[in-house]
Amino acid sequence: MKRYLFLCIAMISLASGVFAQTSGFNLISEAEKAGVLVYWDSLSGTGLLEKNGHQVSFRAGDSFVLQDYKKLALTDAPVVKDGVVYVSKAFLESADKLFKTENSDSGGFKIGAILIDPGHGGKDPGAMMTHKIKGKSVTVKEKDVNLSVGKMLYSRLKSAYPDKKILMTRDTDKFLSLAERTEIANSVKLSEKEAILYVSVHVNSSLDKKASGYEVWYLSPGYRRTVLEKTGDVDKNLFNVMNSMMEEEYTTESILIAKFIMDGIAAQVGNLSSPRGIKAEEWFVVKNSNMPAVLIEVGFLSNEKEAALLADNSYLQKMGLGIYNGLSAFVTHFERSRGFTGTK
Repeated sequence: MKRYLFLCIAMISLASGVFAQTSGFNLISEAEKAGVLVYWDSLSGTGLLEKNGHQVSFRAGDSFVLQDYKKLALTDAPVVKDGVVYVSKAFLESADKLFKTENSDSGGFKIGAILIDPGHGGKDPGAMMTHKIKGKSVTVKEKDVNLSVGKMLYSRLKSAYPDKKILMTRDTDKFLSLAERTEIANSVKLSEKEAILYVSVHVNSSLDKKASGYEVWYLSPGYRRTVLEKTGDVDKNLFNVMNSMMEEEYTTESILIAKFIMDGIAAQVGNLSSPRGIKAEEWFVVKNSNMPAVLIEVGFLSNEKEAALLADNSYLQKMGLGIYNGLSAFVTHFERSRGFTGTK
Protein backbone atom coordinates (compact mmCIF):
# COMPACT_ATOMS: atom_id res chain seq x y z
CA MET A 1 0.00 0.00 0.00
CA LYS A 2 1.50 3.33 -1.06
CA ARG A 3 1.79 5.72 1.84
CA TYR A 4 1.87 9.48 1.19
CA LEU A 5 1.37 11.01 4.60
CA PHE A 6 -0.24 10.16 7.91
CA LEU A 7 -1.27 12.77 10.37
CA CYS A 8 -3.84 12.94 13.17
CA ILE A 9 -4.88 16.13 14.92
CA ALA A 10 -3.67 15.29 18.35
CA MET A 11 -4.63 15.31 21.97
CA ILE A 12 -8.03 16.96 21.92
CA SER A 13 -9.04 17.15 25.59
CA LEU A 14 -11.55 14.55 26.64
CA ALA A 15 -13.37 14.95 29.92
CA SER A 16 -13.20 11.94 32.23
CA GLY A 17 -16.43 10.29 33.18
CA VAL A 18 -18.10 7.09 34.28
CA PHE A 19 -19.40 4.86 31.51
CA ALA A 20 -22.85 3.50 32.11
CA GLN A 21 -21.79 0.07 30.87
CA THR A 22 -19.25 -1.82 32.96
CA SER A 23 -17.59 -3.29 29.86
CA GLY A 24 -16.30 0.11 28.67
CA PHE A 25 -12.87 1.55 29.46
CA ASN A 26 -12.01 5.24 29.09
CA LEU A 27 -9.39 5.10 26.34
CA ILE A 28 -7.52 8.22 27.47
CA SER A 29 -7.26 7.02 31.06
CA GLU A 30 -6.15 3.53 30.09
CA ALA A 31 -3.61 4.88 27.60
CA GLU A 32 -2.06 7.15 30.23
CA LYS A 33 -1.60 4.17 32.58
CA ALA A 34 0.10 2.15 29.83
CA GLY A 35 2.26 4.97 28.45
CA VAL A 36 0.47 4.98 25.10
CA LEU A 37 0.16 8.18 23.05
CA VAL A 38 -3.40 8.88 21.91
CA TYR A 39 -4.35 11.05 18.94
CA TRP A 40 -8.05 11.76 18.48
CA ASP A 41 -9.97 13.90 15.97
CA SER A 42 -13.52 14.40 17.23
CA LEU A 43 -14.67 15.85 13.88
CA SER A 44 -13.96 12.73 11.85
CA GLY A 45 -14.29 10.29 14.74
CA THR A 46 -10.87 8.81 14.00
CA GLY A 47 -7.85 8.30 16.19
CA LEU A 48 -4.50 6.62 16.61
CA LEU A 49 -2.58 4.86 19.37
CA GLU A 50 1.24 4.88 19.31
CA LYS A 51 3.84 3.06 21.39
CA ASN A 52 7.21 1.42 20.79
CA GLY A 53 7.16 2.39 17.12
CA HIS A 54 3.81 0.69 16.51
CA GLN A 55 0.55 2.39 15.55
CA VAL A 56 -3.12 1.43 15.72
CA SER A 57 -5.48 3.57 13.62
CA PHE A 58 -9.16 3.31 14.56
CA ARG A 59 -12.56 4.89 13.98
CA ALA A 60 -15.49 5.16 16.37
CA GLY A 61 -18.19 2.61 15.57
CA ASP A 62 -15.90 0.56 13.31
CA SER A 63 -14.76 -2.95 14.26
CA PHE A 64 -11.71 -2.84 12.00
CA VAL A 65 -8.43 -1.22 13.09
CA LEU A 66 -5.37 -0.62 10.92
CA GLN A 67 -2.10 -1.78 12.49
CA ASP A 68 1.18 -0.18 11.39
CA TYR A 69 -0.57 1.18 8.27
CA LYS A 70 -0.71 -2.22 6.57
CA LYS A 71 -2.60 -4.86 8.53
CA LEU A 72 -6.32 -4.90 9.26
CA ALA A 73 -7.46 -6.47 12.54
CA LEU A 74 -10.98 -7.19 13.77
CA THR A 75 -11.88 -6.16 17.31
CA ASP A 76 -14.67 -4.50 19.31
CA ALA A 77 -15.70 -1.12 17.92
CA PRO A 78 -14.77 1.96 20.01
CA VAL A 79 -17.75 4.08 21.07
CA VAL A 80 -18.08 7.76 21.97
CA LYS A 81 -20.33 8.81 24.84
CA ASP A 82 -20.56 12.41 26.10
CA GLY A 83 -17.36 13.29 24.25
CA VAL A 84 -15.38 10.40 25.79
CA VAL A 85 -13.96 7.48 23.78
CA TYR A 86 -14.60 4.06 25.33
CA VAL A 87 -13.12 0.73 24.26
CA SER A 88 -13.47 -2.89 25.36
CA LYS A 89 -10.94 -5.06 27.16
CA ALA A 90 -10.44 -6.99 23.92
CA PHE A 91 -9.57 -3.74 22.09
CA LEU A 92 -6.94 -2.85 24.71
CA GLU A 93 -5.45 -6.36 24.74
CA SER A 94 -5.18 -6.42 20.95
CA ALA A 95 -3.32 -3.10 20.92
CA ASP A 96 -1.06 -4.17 23.81
CA LYS A 97 -0.12 -7.35 21.97
CA LEU A 98 1.01 -5.30 18.97
CA PHE A 99 2.96 -2.84 21.12
CA LYS A 100 4.90 -5.70 22.72
CA THR A 101 6.10 -7.16 19.42
CA GLU A 102 9.58 -6.33 18.19
CA ASN A 103 9.64 -3.52 15.64
CA SER A 104 12.56 -3.77 13.25
CA ASP A 105 11.48 -0.62 11.40
CA SER A 106 12.13 2.19 13.86
CA GLY A 107 12.24 5.08 11.42
CA GLY A 108 9.36 7.51 11.17
CA PHE A 109 7.72 9.04 8.13
CA LYS A 110 9.26 12.05 6.45
CA ILE A 111 8.19 14.46 3.76
CA GLY A 112 9.77 13.07 0.61
CA ALA A 113 8.32 15.52 -1.91
CA ILE A 114 6.49 18.83 -2.20
CA LEU A 115 4.72 19.59 -5.48
CA ILE A 116 3.96 23.25 -6.27
CA ASP A 117 1.20 23.84 -8.81
CA PRO A 118 0.98 27.42 -10.17
CA GLY A 119 -2.58 27.57 -11.52
CA HIS A 120 -3.48 28.39 -15.15
CA GLY A 121 -0.79 29.26 -17.72
CA GLY A 122 -0.27 29.60 -21.47
CA LYS A 123 -3.56 30.12 -23.30
CA ASP A 124 -5.40 30.11 -19.96
CA PRO A 125 -4.67 33.42 -18.18
CA GLY A 126 -7.08 32.81 -15.30
CA ALA A 127 -8.47 35.97 -13.73
CA MET A 128 -7.32 39.14 -15.49
CA MET A 129 -7.97 42.77 -14.50
CA THR A 130 -6.70 46.17 -15.60
CA HIS A 131 -6.19 48.87 -12.96
CA LYS A 132 -4.47 52.21 -12.57
CA ILE A 133 -1.31 51.43 -10.63
CA LYS A 134 1.04 54.32 -9.85
CA GLY A 135 -0.59 56.37 -12.58
CA LYS A 136 -0.25 53.71 -15.26
CA SER A 137 -2.81 51.32 -16.72
CA VAL A 138 -1.62 47.83 -15.76
CA THR A 139 -3.19 44.49 -16.66
CA VAL A 140 -2.54 41.91 -13.97
CA LYS A 141 -2.95 38.27 -14.99
CA GLU A 142 -3.53 35.46 -12.53
CA LYS A 143 -1.26 33.04 -14.38
CA ASP A 144 1.69 35.43 -13.95
CA VAL A 145 1.09 35.97 -10.24
CA ASN A 146 0.71 32.23 -9.66
CA LEU A 147 3.96 31.48 -11.45
CA SER A 148 5.88 34.21 -9.63
CA VAL A 149 4.77 33.01 -6.21
CA GLY A 150 5.34 29.38 -7.20
CA LYS A 151 8.90 30.01 -8.37
CA MET A 152 9.73 31.99 -5.23
CA LEU A 153 8.35 29.16 -3.09
CA TYR A 154 10.25 26.56 -5.14
CA SER A 155 13.53 28.42 -4.73
CA ARG A 156 13.21 28.62 -0.94
CA LEU A 157 12.14 25.00 -0.55
CA LYS A 158 14.87 23.73 -2.90
CA SER A 159 17.52 25.57 -0.90
CA ALA A 160 16.17 24.46 2.48
CA TYR A 161 15.54 20.81 1.59
CA PRO A 162 18.21 19.44 -0.80
CA ASP A 163 17.28 15.91 0.32
CA LYS A 164 13.63 16.22 -0.78
CA LYS A 165 11.99 16.28 -4.18
CA ILE A 166 10.81 19.86 -4.72
CA LEU A 167 8.75 19.88 -7.91
CA MET A 168 6.62 22.23 -10.00
CA THR A 169 3.84 21.31 -12.42
CA ARG A 170 5.06 24.22 -14.57
CA ASP A 171 7.96 26.67 -14.32
CA THR A 172 7.16 28.59 -17.51
CA ASP A 173 4.10 30.19 -19.11
CA LYS A 174 2.80 26.80 -20.14
CA PHE A 175 -0.75 25.48 -20.40
CA LEU A 176 -1.59 22.33 -18.47
CA SER A 177 -5.03 20.79 -18.15
CA LEU A 178 -6.36 20.05 -14.68
CA ALA A 179 -6.09 16.34 -15.40
CA GLU A 180 -2.43 16.72 -16.39
CA ARG A 181 -1.67 18.51 -13.12
CA THR A 182 -3.16 15.77 -10.96
CA GLU A 183 -1.48 13.11 -13.11
CA ILE A 184 1.87 14.73 -12.34
CA ALA A 185 1.04 14.73 -8.62
CA ASN A 186 -0.11 11.13 -8.50
CA SER A 187 2.89 9.84 -10.49
CA VAL A 188 5.60 11.11 -8.11
CA LYS A 189 7.69 8.15 -6.94
CA LEU A 190 8.28 7.84 -3.21
CA SER A 191 9.73 5.28 -0.84
CA GLU A 192 7.40 3.38 1.50
CA LYS A 193 7.80 5.81 4.40
CA GLU A 194 7.85 9.08 2.49
CA ALA A 195 5.03 11.59 2.16
CA ILE A 196 4.12 14.13 -0.53
CA LEU A 197 2.36 17.48 -0.17
CA TYR A 198 0.45 19.16 -3.00
CA VAL A 199 0.21 22.96 -2.96
CA SER A 200 -1.80 24.76 -5.67
CA VAL A 201 -1.41 28.55 -6.02
CA HIS A 202 -4.22 30.74 -7.40
CA VAL A 203 -5.60 34.28 -7.36
CA ASN A 204 -9.20 35.20 -6.60
CA SER A 205 -11.66 37.52 -8.37
CA SER A 206 -15.15 38.68 -7.46
CA LEU A 207 -18.00 40.85 -8.72
CA ASP A 208 -17.74 42.55 -5.33
CA LYS A 209 -14.87 44.97 -5.87
CA LYS A 210 -14.44 45.33 -2.10
CA ALA A 211 -13.72 41.62 -1.58
CA SER A 212 -10.10 41.10 -0.51
CA GLY A 213 -7.80 38.82 1.42
CA TYR A 214 -6.15 35.42 1.19
CA GLU A 215 -7.57 32.01 1.99
CA VAL A 216 -6.62 28.33 1.88
CA TRP A 217 -8.92 25.56 0.67
CA TYR A 218 -8.94 21.83 1.26
CA LEU A 219 -11.15 19.04 -0.05
CA SER A 220 -14.64 18.97 1.43
CA PRO A 221 -15.06 15.97 3.79
CA GLY A 222 -18.36 15.25 2.01
CA TYR A 223 -16.55 14.26 -1.19
CA ARG A 224 -15.60 10.59 -1.36
CA ARG A 225 -12.69 9.34 -3.49
CA THR A 226 -10.48 6.30 -3.93
CA VAL A 227 -7.01 7.07 -2.57
CA LEU A 228 -5.59 3.55 -2.42
CA GLU A 229 -4.52 1.29 -5.24
CA LYS A 230 -6.45 -1.98 -5.26
CA THR A 231 -3.98 -4.74 -6.03
CA GLY A 232 -4.46 -8.48 -5.97
CA ASP A 233 -7.43 -10.35 -4.62
CA VAL A 234 -8.54 -7.89 -1.93
CA ASP A 235 -11.93 -8.24 -0.29
CA LYS A 236 -14.12 -5.34 -1.42
CA ASN A 237 -15.45 -4.56 2.06
CA LEU A 238 -11.99 -4.54 3.62
CA PHE A 239 -10.66 -2.35 0.84
CA ASN A 240 -13.51 0.15 1.34
CA VAL A 241 -12.78 0.32 5.07
CA MET A 242 -9.07 0.95 4.50
CA ASN A 243 -9.74 3.51 1.78
CA SER A 244 -12.22 5.37 3.97
CA MET A 245 -9.77 5.53 6.87
CA MET A 246 -6.98 6.82 4.65
CA GLU A 247 -9.27 9.35 3.01
CA GLU A 248 -10.32 10.80 6.36
CA GLU A 249 -6.67 11.06 7.36
CA TYR A 250 -5.92 13.07 4.22
CA THR A 251 -8.68 15.50 5.18
CA THR A 252 -7.33 16.13 8.69
CA GLU A 253 -3.80 16.42 7.31
CA SER A 254 -4.86 18.99 4.73
CA ILE A 255 -6.67 21.08 7.35
CA LEU A 256 -3.54 21.26 9.48
CA ILE A 257 -1.32 22.12 6.51
CA ALA A 258 -3.78 24.90 5.63
CA LYS A 259 -3.56 26.28 9.17
CA PHE A 260 0.24 26.38 9.08
CA ILE A 261 0.17 28.21 5.74
CA MET A 262 -2.44 30.74 6.91
CA ASP A 263 -0.34 31.51 9.99
CA GLY A 264 2.79 31.81 7.86
CA ILE A 265 1.19 34.28 5.45
CA ALA A 266 -0.32 36.36 8.26
CA ALA A 267 3.09 36.77 9.89
CA GLN A 268 4.61 38.12 6.64
CA VAL A 269 1.93 40.35 5.11
CA GLY A 270 0.59 41.76 8.37
CA ASN A 271 -2.12 44.36 7.77
CA LEU A 272 -1.39 44.65 4.04
CA SER A 273 -4.05 41.99 3.48
CA SER A 274 -6.52 40.11 5.65
CA PRO A 275 -7.09 36.39 6.25
CA ARG A 276 -10.38 34.98 5.00
CA GLY A 277 -9.92 31.64 6.71
CA ILE A 278 -9.64 27.95 5.88
CA LYS A 279 -12.44 26.62 3.69
CA ALA A 280 -13.65 23.37 2.12
CA GLU A 281 -14.46 22.88 -1.56
CA GLU A 282 -14.27 20.23 -4.27
CA TRP A 283 -11.65 21.80 -6.53
CA PHE A 284 -10.63 19.44 -9.34
CA VAL A 285 -6.90 19.50 -8.62
CA VAL A 286 -7.53 18.87 -4.93
CA LYS A 287 -10.17 16.15 -5.18
CA ASN A 288 -8.24 14.19 -7.82
CA SER A 289 -4.85 14.20 -6.09
CA ASN A 290 -4.41 11.11 -3.93
CA MET A 291 -2.57 12.86 -1.12
CA PRO A 292 -3.02 15.76 1.32
CA ALA A 293 -3.58 18.83 -0.85
CA VAL A 294 -4.40 22.51 -0.39
CA LEU A 295 -5.27 25.35 -2.75
CA ILE A 296 -4.13 28.87 -1.82
CA GLU A 297 -5.91 31.99 -3.06
CA VAL A 298 -3.32 34.72 -2.51
CA GLY A 299 -5.64 37.70 -3.08
CA PHE A 300 -8.28 39.37 -5.28
CA LEU A 301 -7.38 40.86 -8.65
CA SER A 302 -10.83 42.49 -8.71
CA ASN A 303 -9.85 44.66 -5.76
CA GLU A 304 -7.82 47.63 -7.01
CA LYS A 305 -5.70 47.95 -3.87
CA GLU A 306 -4.97 44.24 -3.70
CA ALA A 307 -4.28 44.01 -7.44
CA ALA A 308 -1.57 46.64 -6.95
CA LEU A 309 -0.03 44.45 -4.24
CA LEU A 310 -0.17 41.38 -6.48
CA ALA A 311 1.65 43.34 -9.18
CA ASP A 312 4.39 44.29 -6.69
CA ASN A 313 7.30 41.84 -6.60
CA SER A 314 8.22 42.76 -3.02
CA TYR A 315 4.72 41.87 -1.84
CA LEU A 316 4.80 38.57 -3.72
CA GLN A 317 8.10 37.85 -1.97
CA LYS A 318 6.29 38.28 1.35
CA MET A 319 3.50 36.00 0.21
CA GLY A 320 5.94 33.34 -1.01
CA LEU A 321 7.92 33.54 2.22
CA GLY A 322 4.72 33.20 4.25
CA ILE A 323 3.71 30.05 2.38
CA TYR A 324 7.25 28.68 2.71
CA ASN A 325 7.33 29.34 6.46
CA GLY A 326 4.01 27.57 6.87
CA LEU A 327 5.16 24.51 4.95
CA SER A 328 8.54 24.51 6.68
CA ALA A 329 6.90 24.64 10.11
CA PHE A 330 4.66 21.75 9.14
CA VAL A 331 7.57 19.66 7.82
CA THR A 332 9.62 20.27 10.97
CA HIS A 333 6.74 19.48 13.29
CA PHE A 334 5.81 16.37 11.33
CA GLU A 335 9.29 14.90 11.09
CA ARG A 336 10.28 15.63 14.68
CA SER A 337 7.18 13.81 15.85
CA ARG A 338 8.01 10.83 13.59
CA GLY A 339 4.94 11.31 11.47
CA PHE A 340 2.40 12.12 14.17
CA THR A 341 1.51 15.78 14.33
CA GLY A 342 -1.03 17.55 16.49
CA THR A 343 -2.49 20.84 17.55
CA LYS A 344 -3.94 21.84 20.87
